[in-house]
Parts: sequence; structure tokens; C-alpha cells
Amino acid sequence: MPEMDGIQAMQGIRKVSPSSRVLVLTSFGDNQHVRDAIQAGAVGYLLKDVLKSDLLRAIHAAAQGQPTLHPEAQRQLMRQVTTPARSLLDDLTPRERDVLRLIVRGQSNKEIAATLHVTEGTIKGYVSTILSKLGVVDRTQAALYAVKYDMGADA
Repeated sequence: MPEMDGIQAMQGIRKVSPSSRVLVLTSFGDNQHVRDAIQAGAVGYLLKDVLKSDLLRAIHAAAQGQPTLHPEAQRQLMRQVTTPARSLLDDLTPRERDVLRLIVRGQSNKEIAATLHVTEGTIKGYVSTILSKLGVVDRTQAALYAVKYDMGADA
């Protein structure tokens, strides 16, 4: 689709006609596409390898508001539900994790620098990177995020 993708088209359709039921027929079976389509309001998600009889059943089901998912889409959703959510803490380097642990303990940049034997400027750089990676605006929010995701002071 030259001007927008299928998700954007579906969102536009649902915005204009909220009662519309959209059945997605696509070649994309990956987790992101399945999730995006369902979040955008798709009542069904089928891959293009679906049998004609299954497609017809899905169309009738969609008309009645009943969901239909291709087996691969079902697998993707099952994987998403059963796989533990990835924490943003996983994106931190070991050194950034060390700095964050010390932030959780309430240490200042100066104290962290002394503990890790680096300059205070280096710690300021680490703190800035940590805040950015975690999507928070200050040290307190970073510490709260770390505690929430079980990265306690002793971890």
C-alpha cells in the first residue's frame, strides 16, 4: 500500500466506522504484526496460506464479531503471553547496572565516582545514559524502576 500500511488503514476505517469488523489477510505472521493488528481492532488475523474454506469461515465469523486467528498468529500470541516481559534494565551495560545499584542505595554522583574509582563527570554520563535507556527523567524514577523490577541494592 503506497500511502499507508494495513494497520494505519484499519485504524482509519475503525475511526470512521467503529462498528466495522476488519479481518486481516496478510503474509506477515510475526509477533509485532499480529499484536499491532489486534490492538488496532482486527477481529481476525489470517495468513495468505489459509485454505479457501477457512477464509470463508473467517469472513462469516468476522461478520458476527467472532475472532479467527491463523495458527501461527495464535502461536505468536501464546509466546507473547508465556514469555516473561523483557525489562528495560536488560538494555543496561554491566557498568550502568553498577551505577544504578548505587543510585538505588542513595549515593550521590560524587559517592558513586569514589566507589567505582572514576570521575564524577563519568558518572554524570552514565546517569544520563541510564535515564535515557529507562525512559525516566530523574534519578528517583530510575531507582523506583530498578526496585520495581527487582534490581535491589544487593543485586
